[in-house]
Amino acid sequence: MNSIVKNMSLAPSGHDKIEWVKNFMPVMSAIDKEFSKSKPFAGKKIAISLHVEAKTAYMTEVFRNAGAEVALTGCNPLSTQDDVAAALVEDGINVFTIHGCNPEEYENFIDKTLDIEPDIIIDDGGDLVHQIHTKRRELIPKILGGSEETTTGVKRLQNMERRGDLAFPMIAANDAYCKFLFDNRYGTGQSTWDGIMRTTNLVVAGKTVVIAGYGWCGKGAAMRAKGLGANVVVTEVDPIKAIEAVFDGFRVMPMVEAAKIGDIFLTLTGDKDIVTAEHYPLMKNNAVLANAGHFDVEINIPQLEEISVSRRTVRKNIEEFLQTDGRKIYLLAEGRLVNLASGDGHPAEIMDLSFAVQFFSAAHILHNHEKLEKKVYLMPEEINTKIAEIKLDSIGVKIDTLTEEQKKYLSL
Repeated sequence: MNSIVKNMSLAPSGHDKIEWVKNFMPVMSAIDKEFSKSKPFAGKKIAISLHVEAKTAYMTEVFRNAGAEVALTGCNPLSTQDDVAAALVEDGINVFTIHGCNPEEYENFIDKTLDIEPDIIIDDGGDLVHQIHTKRRELIPKILGGSEETTTGVKRLQNMERRGDLAFPMIAANDAYCKFLFDNRYGTGQSTWDGIMRTTNLVVAGKTVVIAGYGWCGKGAAMRAKGLGANVVVTEVDPIKAIEAVFDGFRVMPMVEAAKIGDIFLTLTGDKDIVTAEHYPLMKNNAVLANAGHFDVEINIPQLEEISVSRRTVRKNIEEFLQTDGRKIYLLAEGRLVNLASGDGHPAEIMDLSFAVQFFSAAHILHNHEKLEKKVYLMPEEINTKIAEIKLDSIGVKIDTLTEEQKKYLSL
């Protein structure tokens, strides 16, 4: 296969990034050490759609070392790091992605990745699965199954299952404890603010931050905003999550009220039209809008542009929308994932856990596909436990174990 990347001369920088994250991903290193010998994926082909950056690159190499032929594409046009993509091609991985590609190129890259005729797919947001079910159905008979990385993608899969459309088993890697408890809360919590702060170079302390959505990602972002000294407001549609936010010490109100007082708005819901034309006229001058949901639909950008006098880029990854009354509203990273479009994504130690989940999900599909139905599955609990044990051991943390008498008592 002929890879498509921006510039192969960027590869040395990509290699440096990959080598750096390897130092902080001990679980993936343990997996690599074990399975590069047994090569369980020998003779199998894996198509992957993820954010193409250093942690993803290491996971891709681990799959390759475990015997698989791998093809990789990006799951977001602005999250691809071209130097990492080039480094992977140099290492013999099939890669099809360029930072900033247009929608037509993006879909073409997905098609090129699927041309590998995969046995297993690893998806982030559901675009691989969607393409297979709508335009590449000839691939379905060969596909054993796959796994999905993020909340948005899992929702898409669950909807397909309910309609009876899902053509092969998928594991909701996102819903594994070792994924969402850490990736969504601590990974998103830190990386979104890394993206916002390095892009704006503004202080967070003392500002009113509006967090839209109090799921695991929202909880992490709110916790980190509070730690940075912000006054945090949460908007929610779920009464239980709203109560949880109140008990966690945050103000809760509708977006139409929060719009009047917010300095920074961060959406993390997975739904569309969270910030719309109803809210823009209420916002302060210099309000900053950012999104950490998978798709660029949470902030309604066409509506913002329609009511604005002008739209212009004032700094890398910052667009200014001038209002008729002179107010300025700023949008970060075109409303795409701010932590990846404006930063390096989740910390390596967090993705160490998430990609271990992906590896073992793929292995579970490989060894059990004949027994699985065309449904969305949770990862077996014993795999979660195994990943956590490897991680604890790698950082030198010991825990207690139950005695036989304690086990007997708990079973009564």
